[in-house]
Amino acid sequence: MAENGGRTGSVVQDNQTNEKGEKNQTNEKGEKNKTNEKEEKIKKRETWARAFDFLLACIGFSVGLGNVWRFPYLCYKNGGGAFLIPYLICVVAGAIPLFYLEVAVGQFMGVGGVSAWNLCPIFRGIGISTTVIVFFLNSYYNVILAWAFYYFFASFTWELPWMKCDPAWATEHCFEFKHEDPSLACNLTDTVNSTGVLVNGTCVPGHLRDPTFYVVDPVTEYWENKVLSISDGIDEMGTVKWDLCLCLLLAWIIVYLCICKGIRSSGKVMYVTATAPYIFMLCLLIRNCLLEGAKEGIIYYLKPDLEKLGDIQVWVDAGTQIFFSYSISLGALTALGSYNKFNHNSYRDSILFSLTNSGTSIFAGFIIFSILGHMAHIQNKEISEVAESGPGLAFIAYPKAVSQMPLSPLWSILFFLMIILLGLDSQFVGVEAVTTAVVDQWPNILRKGYRKEIFIAIACVCQFLIGLPMVCPGGMYVFQLFDYYSGSRIILFVAAFMCVAVAWIYGINRFYDNIQMMLGWRIMPYMWICWTVISPVFCMTVFILSTINYSELEYIRPKGVYKYPQWAVGIGWAMAAFAAMWIPLSWIYHIVRYGRDWETFELCFKPMGLKSHQLRPQDYNEPSLDNLQLKEKDKDLPTYEESVDGLHKRHVGQKHPNQAFQGDKIMVDNSSL
Repeated sequence: MAENGGRTGSVVQDNQTNEKGEKNQTNEKGEKNKTNEKEEKIKKRETWARAFDFLLACIGFSVGLGNVWRFPYLCYKNGGGAFLIPYLICVVAGAIPLFYLEVAVGQFMGVGGVSAWNLCPIFRGIGISTTVIVFFLNSYYNVILAWAFYYFFASFTWELPWMKCDPAWATEHCFEFKHEDPSLACNLTDTVNSTGVLVNGTCVPGHLRDPTFYVVDPVTEYWENKVLSISDGIDEMGTVKWDLCLCLLLAWIIVYLCICKGIRSSGKVMYVTATAPYIFMLCLLIRNCLLEGAKEGIIYYLKPDLEKLGDIQVWVDAGTQIFFSYSISLGALTALGSYNKFNHNSYRDSILFSLTNSGTSIFAGFIIFSILGHMAHIQNKEISEVAESGPGLAFIAYPKAVSQMPLSPLWSILFFLMIILLGLDSQFVGVEAVTTAVVDQWPNILRKGYRKEIFIAIACVCQFLIGLPMVCPGGMYVFQLFDYYSGSRIILFVAAFMCVAVAWIYGINRFYDNIQMMLGWRIMPYMWICWTVISPVFCMTVFILSTINYSELEYIRPKGVYKYPQWAVGIGWAMAAFAAMWIPLSWIYHIVRYGRDWETFELCFKPMGLKSHQLRPQDYNEPSLDNLQLKEKDKDLPTYEESVDGLHKRHVGQKHPNQAFQGDKIMVDNSSL
């Protein structure tokens, strides 16, 4: 009995022990599973829900206000239809190759910002420079949306507020165009056939006017005095305008709500923001073409002046325009490409995007110059006298034309809604580029819980605060300073080094093999030639020519030309230098840290952090900084040479996990990616 009892007790004890062991094992497995789930959540990175989302995001980001208000102006300024010749040459030589280069780097590396340039570690400063440039761009670009929201809300009325000189904001210079000839603006009642100037509803005799007296239309007065409350200079900033500040805040709230959940949410929004502007543009073109003088405006837009082709400035304008309209050297294209699946056909998308982008620019020219032709007809002026560029076109020239149309509030609402939609999707991707660069640099910290959403909110708040001085009375001067210096010539400088890093340091043939690994076929030699020679030479040539033709920033107002003080110009150049300096600083950093001997320093020119599906068979025994950094962290790890020998032995006789070879051709199997 005792024996049986002892046995029974031991069995029970054994069962309890087994149950405890099983429970412990279950708990350990559960804890491991939870740990793995957390690790997976940290490492998980979004990709586009549909292949079309990437193309739509590129179109939404790059096809923006520059296509609508800058290209048509440059076209008329530089010989009309003749400008299309240097423009299209620059598109082929620079825009398409550089656009695809950025996208392909992002898609191959699977990350954006600094991490993407682990492709060539010594040039990681490119990632910092592009992030700084797009950060500055985001800070002032949303101010344009604030202005557009202001006009959009002001358009909900029976009569547009800028149609007449309102004493609440008009000065003695306000002049209402009531006839085709401005000299017949009003008739004096006491003298037959005597004319004067209508000032705030009062007819003032011309002989009583000061010789220095100038007249301004109510649209310009509304823009300067009501919307901007503009001061006399950048040294007279004033206080924040609460109405513009609220519009700026609204713009940033919309941007945050659309991108806080990542590309899958912003990608859905872009189905509206990237396509709706084309509907509005078509409606505006049809309406504009029915106006008197529209035909003359379109003829002026397209009529070629071939003599202009001999002017160097024409080629400089064409070169800089393709960088603005294609959004090159901003880091955003690398970020967009990084969300593609490894085998996505981004080469095809780049060609389709180029056709859409350039086509939109040319199409926008018909919209703008049809309305400028109508304005010139009404005011009895030459088209060159009414043509404007930049904010002057969107907030002065077009509102002036709309105010003279039937149902003017409706067309004003459509126009500014188009401006808002064109700007919003560009802003979505711009902010996404900044956050992607930082999150990809520290994924283990920012991809936990709601940290990414919090970080995006912090980034938006910082950029909102930087934009606040631009909604003060002196804000327009600050805006022009940002626009002129922070992201103009510097993007040419950065683009040239992108070509050098990929084609000459990483290796053009290797990068062509990588593209073949992604696409499954080898692209044409066209990109090979452009990336190695044509594109970097093109970038540096335009950069040098634009520097030679440099003139200090001025702001043209009706009362005269405002020249910026030297301290303000110094701030502008400081912003430009701050964006560009990270490339040479990256060189210095790597020289100081790894330059103790050539064998170690040579690793700075080799890619790091590549995974198995990114390697060719001959790349398995390639040295990199990865092993060196691991050795510095753990002295017990094998030496770098031992690591390479061990890695080489493991892969001798093995095929690349995603490749099968037939002769010299690479047959790619992307099914496992």
